[in-house]
Amino acid sequence: MSASRCDLLRWQFDLTWSLFDYHLERLEPGDFLWEPTAHCWTMRQAADGTWVPDWADTEPDPVPVPTIGWVSWHIGWWWSVTIDHARGRVPRERTEIVWPGGGKAAIEWLRGLRDDWLAVLDGLGDAELDATAPFPWHHDPRHTVAHMVAWVNAELMKNATEIGQLRLLRAAS
Repeated sequence: MSASRCDLLRWQFDLTWSLFDYHLERLEPGDFLWEPTAHCWTMRQAADGTWVPDWADTEPDPVPVPTIGWVSWHIGWWWSVTIDHARGRVPRERTEIVWPGGGKAAIEWLRGLRDDWLAVLDGLGDAELDATAPFPWHHDPRHTVAHMVAWVNAELMKNATEIGQLRLLRAAS
């Protein structure tokens, strides 16, 4: 990444990650599937042992409260697809993103996505930042790769906050 915008976006990502990692380091295996309310979305184990997220093609009203497991799968989904786009690969479908299960496996998966994302960031310069973003705006020329990188930072911060709040609520209960 070249100086200025690249450095700022990388700094913002590193800050966001440090706040997220604070919670990752403190998660207990039981935190992942703890249901804070009866109306929630979680991960459910299928007959073949894979984990499947609760999902609706149209957002329900009211929106279910997600579990930490569901939020960690959600991060894995949007981040995997973003990395696919950034690397010029055919993006995987939502159903192809497999959650590894709670606890250490989920934390290692998320940290691996961080490493993959850092490799993407390290390959960006000003020319790449100014290119039209392939995701999540579907080639809208008003949004650049710099917008996509900023979106990743914002989305990760939002999801880190959700996980942190759920972790704190479970600990307090």
